[in-house]
Amino acid sequence: MARTSETPDEKAPRRSRPIRVAEAIKEWVVEQGLQPGDRLPGETEMIARFGMSKGTIREAMRLLQAQGLVETKTGPGGGSFVGEVSTERAHALLANYFYFRDISIADIYQLRVALEPEVAAAMAGRLSPERLAELRSIIDDYAEPATDPEDERRQHVASLHFHARLASFADNALLGFIIGFMSQILADLTVYRQLYAAPNVELWRTGRQHQLDLLDAMERGDAKAARSIMRSHMEMAWRMMEDQQAVVMKRFMAH
Repeated sequence: MARTSETPDEKAPRRSRPIRVAEAIKEWVVEQGLQPGDRLPGETEMIARFGMSKGTIREAMRLLQAQGLVETKTGPGGGSFVGEVSTERAHALLANYFYFRDISIADIYQLRVALEPEVAAAMAGRLSPERLAELRSIIDDYAEPATDPEDERRQHVASLHFHARLASFADNALLGFIIGFMSQILADLTVYRQLYAAPNVELWRTGRQHQLDLLDAMERGDAKAARSIMRSHMEMAWRMMEDQQAVVMKRFMAH
């Protein structure tokens, strides 16, 4: 029988029984070496294995299902299976944590300036022709300057997708996830703070050229140039995003 007990800790709040059972099920899945798509034991076996009531087991499974760690299928061949949390779902869950926290442009770019130049340098000379072509095709999506605020917002989101996609090619999956998450919340900020009240041709032109130069440096394997270009790109974007935010706030205060 899997253990569901835990070492007492007066400083830590005691977790509910379904939460403790859900943690025990996760531990058991890891111990058994189960992979996404593998079938989990039925409810009767779960009750016997973990020594808990039907209601507790069902609540624990619902918790795991809400987390994306368990998938339930009905019909012939149905049952409960090990789930795999997608990057999109993980980003959304993490975004919920920051929902009521005042994340600023500076908070995001402080991390971007620290991480993205090193990722670009590390991947210089290591991207396949197919991946380079994919990144160039993303840049082609904003080959012309925006004609209105909505078009500029769309182009900015596409540009952030370029950075997220580039980071996803990194060997370090954690770095790729973090950079992708920062791109996502930055895209969200542009929407609810309305940071694109007017097209910014300078940001488009300079940013796009940075990205083209970056891919050229990475294609020829020039890590030093890739790092320098990405850093300049991040610093320029940081400055111009904060300037744009100041313009929007000034307009808002005027009303």
